[in-house]
Amino acid sequence: MPAIAYVLLQRAIIHRHGKQSVLAEALGTDFKGKLSPILYVAGIGLAFVYPWISIALYVLVAIIWLVPDRRIERIVGRE
Repeated sequence: MPAIAYVLLQRAIIHRHGKQSVLAEALGTDFKGKLSPILYVAGIGLAFVYPWISIALYVLVAIIWLVPDRRIERIVGRE
């Protein structure tokens, strides 16, 4: 649910400030933000059939987000 809330909040902020806003420019395609909910939903579905794959997907999402995301810092530091 936090991953879905993140995507919805991000979209609401970009909608409010426009596609040319600093946040929209910093996020770009936001691969990590879009991939996380997909992996979570897949993990939930697979938990009923293959619990170990489900756990692996949750760990993968955690590892993906452990890598620092410097997009916003880079754009704000430029201005």
